[in-house]
Amino acid sequence: MAKENKDENQIDEKTTKKKVKSSSVKKPRINSSSKKSEAQKDELKDKISATTKTKEVSIKTDDNFNWDELTNNEIYSKDERSDLEKTYTSTLPNVIAKQVIDGKVVTITDREVVVDINFKSDGVISFNEFKYNDDLKIGDIVEVLIEKQEDKTGQLILSHRRARVLRAWEKVNDALANDLVVNGKIKSRTKGGMIVDVFGIECFLPGSQIDVKPIRDYDEYVGKEMEFKVVKVNESFKNVVVSHKALIEADLAVQTKEIMSKLEKGQVLEGTVKNITSYGVFVDLGGIDGLIHITDLSWGRISHPEEIVNLDETINVVILDFDEGKSRIQLGLKQLGSHPWEALDPNLKVGDIVDGKVVVVADYGVFVELQVGVEALLHVSEMSWSTHLRSANDFYSKGDTLKAQILTLDRDTRKMSLGVKQMTPDPWADIDKQFPLGSDHKVKVRNFTNFGIFVELVEGVDGLIHISDLSWTKKIKHPTEFTKVDAFLDVKVLDIDKDNRKISLGHKQLTANPWDSYEEELGVNKVIEAEVIDIYDRGVLVDLGNAIEGFVPKRHAEKEDGSFISKGEKLEFKVIEFSKENKKILLSHSATYNDEIKKEVEKKKKTTKKVIRKIQEEQKQSTLGDLDELTTLKKDLENQ
Repeated sequence: MAKENKDENQIDEKTTKKKVKSSSVKKPRINSSSKKSEAQKDELKDKISATTKTKEVSIKTDDNFNWDELTNNEIYSKDERSDLEKTYTSTLPNVIAKQVIDGKVVTITDREVVVDINFKSDGVISFNEFKYNDDLKIGDIVEVLIEKQEDKTGQLILSHRRARVLRAWEKVNDALANDLVVNGKIKSRTKGGMIVDVFGIECFLPGSQIDVKPIRDYDEYVGKEMEFKVVKVNESFKNVVVSHKALIEADLAVQTKEIMSKLEKGQVLEGTVKNITSYGVFVDLGGIDGLIHITDLSWGRISHPEEIVNLDETINVVILDFDEGKSRIQLGLKQLGSHPWEALDPNLKVGDIVDGKVVVVADYGVFVELQVGVEALLHVSEMSWSTHLRSANDFYSKGDTLKAQILTLDRDTRKMSLGVKQMTPDPWADIDKQFPLGSDHKVKVRNFTNFGIFVELVEGVDGLIHISDLSWTKKIKHPTEFTKVDAFLDVKVLDIDKDNRKISLGHKQLTANPWDSYEEELGVNKVIEAEVIDIYDRGVLVDLGNAIEGFVPKRHAEKEDGSFISKGEKLEFKVIEFSKENKKILLSHSATYNDEIKKEVEKKKKTTKKVIRKIQEEQKQSTLGDLDELTTLKKDLENQ
């Protein structure tokens, strides 16, 4: 019995030790960092203690020991374990995968950051996800995304970077939807604008949206923290556009309305030069911009506004006009000073000689500045006595200085005209002495017309050579057949019209009229040998020598064998008509061998003479209409 009791005591002792060991191993692990309430902890401890005591007592008193339970290392029944798990689980937060929650930093190393989210285990996040935050310390509350509740090893998987991105996009979309103002830091420059960090998202700030005034130095904004409005979000392309200008404009709209309501024409205001363009200057009037056109900057002519004002310069301006509806203000600077015409010499009058500087050159003339703000027009027609149509550029260039005579002066309209040619004698004043009738001169060809050639005798004196006065013998259809521009010709003065400034010239008159001698050589019934040089429908043209041509009507161009004469043939021709006035010679080949044609020619000749004589007698008493009829009749008779 003693042995049995001893063995029983040994077993009981071993069992108790095993129970205590097992109890210490299977006791649930309580995370020291978890946020369990003290009441829950005490309740759990009481349950565990009570269960342990009950088991110890039952083992000591129960004769039917459960060896299977001892073998399996299990100290709780299924019901007890279920109750214990429910109690433990109730103390843990309800976490969901892909959820963003706040966690507490409990440990920081060079490689990892341990974050407690009040779950059964802590999450470990790479330190690289916190590199943006130089001030991270233990105890900081950070945003984390639950990637997985536990991996294969039972580890909680968290991400701080993804949590920041998701939260950032939520904030950006909220700012866009509710028109909220957000803070951001300008990180760097990029093409067309700046890159701004807003909630950890890289946003684009266009250059035109930085400020209401043009930005001259983008680099000065790098590193600045500013307020922005989100104007566009495209999550698909991860693109966010922000604007700082929109905030300024919203404030300026109120200021603009207030300022515009107080404006008056003629009011003088102080402003700052905001922007300079080629056409004018924009001035900031304290919340609203006004424009000074380049013509309102100075009474004198300027090439660019930079000659008068500088950027950021404070100037006084006068309001010329404004449009409250369009918020446009027209400003003036020169109007603050007196007009230069008021300082013009009161003794200055028409006929006076003045000095000036060419400030503008146009085709029709030049503007000459006599003093700052006082200009006069020198028309191209007043630059030279020449009547040729020329451009002012042929005479003057911008910046040239000159002397001129005042032709007109109107102080009321502030207009003045000048003349330069008046500084030299008028060549037409003694034209009849310089170029008397019948005098010969060498002239330069200026230009052509269908009816003649214009030549220049001297500067300001042009003359006309009519096409009929170019040659005694040659029929000229256009002057270009005779000469060319800038060539020199010998001429004779035929007529002078001093009042209308016209001179008629002739070239052929330098030689005797050869038709006087041709009348003896080529009189009617004269038979000469000539070469056929051209053939027409109405007849043929023959060369009579000495640059004289004769015409053979078609019916007079048949040869004796009945054939028609051909080009290049040399044949005998009989003169059947000679007109010195019209420079016309009619010939006939048939008349050289056909008597009937001879008689017909003689008869025609007599008839033509009678008709011409009659016409000449009637012309003295005829009207212009009659003259036209008679002239036509004469030509018809001559062409028969």
